[in-house]
Amino acid sequence: MGIAMSVSAFPVLARIVQERGLTKTPLGGVVITAAAVDDITAWCIFAAVIAIVKAGSVVGALYTIGLAICYVILFIKVVQPFLKKISDVYSGKEGLSKPVVAVFFITLLISSLITEAIGIHVLFGAFMAGVIMPAENGFRRVFIEKVEDVSLVLLMPLFFVFTGLRTQIEMLNEPFLWQVCALICLVAMAGKFGGSALAARFIGHPWRESLIIGALLNTRGLMELVVLNIGYDLGILNPKVFAMLVIMALLTTMLTGPALNLINRFLPEKKPVAVPKDIGKYAKFKILIAFSNPEKGRAMLRLAHSLIKKSQNNALVTALHISPGTDLNLYNAEEYERESFQLIREEARKLDLGLITLFKPANDIDREVIETANLGDFDLLIIGIGKSVYEGTLLGRLLGFTTQIINPERLYQTLTGKEKFFEYSGLDDRTRYILRSVKIPVGILLYKGLPKIENVFIPFYGPEDSFLLAYGRKLIHDSEAKVVILDVNGAIRQDPELKESIRSIEQIAPQHIALYDKLSMNPEWLHNQDLMLISLDGWRKNLEKNSLWLSQAKTVFILKP
Repeated sequence: MGIAMSVSAFPVLARIVQERGLTKTPLGGVVITAAAVDDITAWCIFAAVIAIVKAGSVVGALYTIGLAICYVILFIKVVQPFLKKISDVYSGKEGLSKPVVAVFFITLLISSLITEAIGIHVLFGAFMAGVIMPAENGFRRVFIEKVEDVSLVLLMPLFFVFTGLRTQIEMLNEPFLWQVCALICLVAMAGKFGGSALAARFIGHPWRESLIIGALLNTRGLMELVVLNIGYDLGILNPKVFAMLVIMALLTTMLTGPALNLINRFLPEKKPVAVPKDIGKYAKFKILIAFSNPEKGRAMLRLAHSLIKKSQNNALVTALHISPGTDLNLYNAEEYERESFQLIREEARKLDLGLITLFKPANDIDREVIETANLGDFDLLIIGIGKSVYEGTLLGRLLGFTTQIINPERLYQTLTGKEKFFEYSGLDDRTRYILRSVKIPVGILLYKGLPKIENVFIPFYGPEDSFLLAYGRKLIHDSEAKVVILDVNGAIRQDPELKESIRSIEQIAPQHIALYDKLSMNPEWLHNQDLMLISLDGWRKNLEKNSLWLSQAKTVFILKP
């Protein structure tokens, strides 16, 4: 029971620390170290407990513990150096072949078999095998990639199903039993959350950091379930206590996120660093490009460069890549970051463009993009359009439509009048969410290939599209592009100010801007336009006509002011 109350969910905690951006901070280091020491201590005590239970007598327990100590010394002094030599030779992906991987798996199996034969649990052998694995990040990263998918996709769900099947909550059929369950949860949270927070405060951490440490170390998750299952198998825990402790494990893990949110709300960080301080320090025109695919990111960078080519001293481009937290572990985050920005950095060098890069692991990618755009005081956000999973089939379209109806947030925005139901029809949910939430101008790039920007086509629908002229002026001034404006509804012809704006551009850059009331736009002419610049409002109101243009144009840039 003591171990069950004190164990920490090290894998879950490491993931939370990573997704909260605490990995490279002193606070994150303290939490990870404390959890590691906590779990190692718990496993050592647990091995002794298992030895005592299985031996049945004090003499037998001492004999089992003595054998366990010899086993640990053997693996640390003999097996670990041997594995290190193998990793020194076969540390790369090409070198880590199937026979080499088999050696490490055999080590795992032999270690587990020895601990079971000694009289302690097989899981202690597996844990020890992990401890003696070579410490080089390169080896661990490659080895993790080889085993992680199978363990996470197949073995872990099976373990949770197995635990769920043997958890008999229906046995807690009396008020007294639920009172005991509540007491267990209370003692577990008070002892772990309160104990960790008070210990951190005692050694000098401020209250905010102390409470965060307590909340994180209160996470039990998978490690707790492993301990409980072993205790249940050994007959130490009866079914009722097992069910109570499973509820405690789930509850304490589930409360970690809300607890951190409450701490951040009532004790906010005094100096939040959402974006680098360099952003906004000297630039007059700041562009943020948020990309998922490096190739699309490179196209976004070319577009951003075309808007500031001759004004780089007064402009700044920031590239943001948010990686799903579930794709990362502690050993491959830096490699992900390097690979994600490799093409972007190469393109920036070709364009002789100064670039700031931001990399964040997160589960809610869209929220991170929105917060970065708003807090960074940018002048323009460039994103790509996502492809909905509902496209392509009748059933998919039906599901997509119904999800729009039953989505609580979408329904609330519609009922309160903040968003019309079909306001952003034709766009995926992710893009609509960003458009609603970002407080700065947004450009949506529909990428089909953007090697250069020399010919630009702007369909103009009404006075609300007047902001497009500023972007057209930028493309003419910075990239010497030739801009063709189609006055679709005659709005420019009827507005003297718009006419004067176009005339002033023409005087500064003759032969670079042309205005038409009617234009024969055959597919070949549209294909010769490197970029079609259109307002979101104009695109939305004329979706049928624009769909034809979208299918024929090389690349489309939809702008919301």
